[in-house]
Amino acid sequence: MGGCTEHDGFTSDCQARLAFEVLANRWDSVVVYTLAAHGPTRPARLRIRIGGISAKVLNEALRRLEYNGLVERRPYRQAPPRVDYALTEAGEALVEPMRLMGAWANRYADAVLDAQQRFEERSPGRARQRSR
Repeated sequence: MGGCTEHDGFTSDCQARLAFEVLANRWDSVVVYTLAAHGPTRPARLRIRIGGISAKVLNEALRRLEYNGLVERRPYRQAPPRVDYALTEAGEALVEPMRLMGAWANRYADAVLDAQQRFEERSPGRARQRSR
């Protein structure tokens, strides 16, 4: 990934795409946002705060986020053993762009859903294939 201009910021070899690739999984952004709202959190408490996520899926998301340098795993030497997760500086820096994306979603969600419905009505079967 090399230096890119404003006009080619999302071409295949550009670093700007990294932000979208890092949060491409649907749960990763939820985990980041929840950690931003509540600070360092143990996995079981994180699951409760998020809701609707299995322990396995949460663990996978935490590992991906740790791999990408957005969260850090912090083990504590105590009995019973304890671990919590916290955002790194890079993870904290993603919160504001995520809020902006949320504002975009609030403003345009109905338009996107309407477009999806029109597409499905025009092309039954194709819409399901494209959204997978």
